[in-house]
Amino acid sequence: MNKFSYYILKGIMAPVALLPREVAFFLSDIVYLFVYHIVRYRRRMVEKNLKNAFPCKTVKERKQIEKKFYRHFCDYFFETMKLLHISDSEMKKRFTFKNIDLIDYFLKENRPVILMLGHYGNWEWVTSITLWVKENKNTIIGQIYRSLKNKVSDLFFLNLRKRFHSVGFIKNDVYREIIKMRRAKQNWLLGFISDQKPSGNGVRYWVNFLNQDTPVIVGAERIAKQTNAVVFYLDIIQVKRGYYEGKVKLISDRPAENSEYEISRNYMQQLEKTILRDPSLWLWTHNRWKYKREKSDESTI
Repeated sequence: MNKFSYYILKGIMAPVALLPREVAFFLSDIVYLFVYHIVRYRRRMVEKNLKNAFPCKTVKERKQIEKKFYRHFCDYFFETMKLLHISDSEMKKRFTFKNIDLIDYFLKENRPVILMLGHYGNWEWVTSITLWVKENKNTIIGQIYRSLKNKVSDLFFLNLRKRFHSVGFIKNDVYREIIKMRRAKQNWLLGFISDQKPSGNGVRYWVNFLNQDTPVIVGAERIAKQTNAVVFYLDIIQVKRGYYEGKVKLISDRPAENSEYEISRNYMQQLEKTILRDPSLWLWTHNRWKYKREKSDESTI
């Protein structure tokens, strides 16, 4: 039944993927009016998050960020559906990678690589990194993801993310999959989107992020230390509407020598700089600050 519903959903979205860019963005502008003014999708959550993150900004300034965010949020939908149809050459024009040679260097040295990023710009398009990495013939390239509650949507997005032959690893299975790859003597490059809240029992570390005490997902750091993986951060910039650039920045090539949570802290600092450069491109609809730090919790810097 799920597969049948999946094909129906794919059939509905396929015409959207075929729309010319100008038409898609025209429709996105119309959808924005509906989502923002009529449905008011998670407006209260976004307003709350922006107010707490930018208390020094005026109400007018935060409102400008809010509206710009919702416009981008609608663009993100139409851009992401484009993955059903877009060619490799067009994708390379729409999302470029800078300093990709750094990743190639360590993959050539048979070092596993972790690429950390946030829900910023169009993170779904980052899977096109397979078109840029030269040392990918003997390398498994994939991303870690949390399964969606809706099984049909989960299957749809999982297959969408495989468009450029990357592999999707469920978060809870990643350690098992890494062990399999190591036994098969396969090298790997894995993308970790680590900017959302940890699971309720998984809060081990806190930082001050966007003016708030923020729990941090430390799974990528733990895997890096256990596997001696090189860790990079992907700094995403929107060049213009529908075009992005991802700049690869080294976080650590000797994770075992980093102090506990140093890698996670570095990642959060880099992400904050990215967000502050243009706050409207980050995903403000999530309840990122659901958990509050207890006074007795000293695991914060």
